[in-house]
Amino acid sequence: MNYKISEDIKLIRDYLGVNQSELAEYLGIDRATLIRTENGTTYPRYELMDKIYNFIYLKHMNINIIKEMFYKDDLEKDHILLCHGSKLGIEGELTILKSKMTNDFGQGFYCGESYEKAVAFISRFEESCAYFIDFDPKGLKYMKFDVSLEWMYAIAYFRNRIEDYKDNPNVKKVIEMIKEVDYIIAPIADNRIFQTIEYFIDGTLTDEQCIHDLAATNLGLQYVFLTERAVKNICILEKCFICTKEKEAYKMKQREYLKGSEDKAKVAKIKFNSIGKKIEELLNEESK
Repeated sequence: MNYKISEDIKLIRDYLGVNQSELAEYLGIDRATLIRTENGTTYPRYELMDKIYNFIYLKHMNINIIKEMFYKDDLEKDHILLCHGSKLGIEGELTILKSKMTNDFGQGFYCGESYEKAVAFISRFEESCAYFIDFDPKGLKYMKFDVSLEWMYAIAYFRNRIEDYKDNPNVKKVIEMIKEVDYIIAPIADNRIFQTIEYFIDGTLTDEQCIHDLAATNLGLQYVFLTERAVKNICILEKCFICTKEKEAYKMKQREYLKGSEDKAKVAKIKFNSIGKKIEELLNEESK
């Protein structure tokens, strides 16, 4: 799937109120090159696309956020707009089989509930891009997690971090429930969040400390499609270009988020010190 560069150039010119000659001059490229690109006669190299999208981004027009709003307005009733951030792009048919087994909920197709949330996690990759997804949930079974023990058990299980407790009744119950559904809605678990869960697993944090720390982090929700039947209810609307300047901005936001979340973690450890139970205590109680 190609980028909609031709349509985007028209949108950029309309936004700025300029003609092709003026835009070409602003970009520092030949007018003929811009015309061929806008008309779809030629498909531009990455460097030219990056120049075009950097230019408009620095004009404070985030073209992908605007598209997200348009797509939401045009959705059919009960459909959901999602965004998939990809390090290298999607090749071939959509499938769960290309995903790692050790993701948050195992093998699946992962999407974020918003463009910004999805892109934040792949902004450090040079060839990363994003896809707007139209999802029709009709006829599918799902499970929704909040920040909870069950959510932490599931992530720790699929990331192979609680081998000693994989036969625990409560862990098995959560995993069996997951196996019965087509997709999951759950809080996003990035590396910082998983580190907090690691502290719970190794006994450094109690359940109360961990949950209060994680609940204070607003990463948004992810939709995880676990079956090929669920993937068939997905339609890719567009592949979106993420320019260099936009990636730099998201990387800075991630650094700010990490600093803020580390401070929240310190507060949670202090405020809820000695409150709650360690994982060994909890799972040993639950197995009785």
